[in-house]
Amino acid sequence: MSSTPLPAPSASLVDLLDRLLDRGLVVNADVVISLADVPLIGLNLRAALAGIETMLSYGVMAQPGEEGAARGLETPHPQAGTPSG
Repeated sequence: MSSTPLPAPSASLVDLLDRLLDRGLVVNADVVISLADVPLIGLNLRAALAGIETMLSYGVMAQPGEEGAARGLETPHPQAGTPSG
């Protein structure tokens, strides 16, 4: 009784894109550029790629018309130099 190996499942570009938009992808990177062991520049990079429904469900993006909700701002900040109260 001999068995033939099954071909590996191949995912097309459309399948990969569908999965990416459905589940999303988040990339976080911290980069420090230094010269002679002296840190000069620090970068904190964060990127999220997903479909609009996925981003809305995770709270990464605000509904259209809700400015600042995705950044965690409950109310808009007052303008600098404007008297409050």
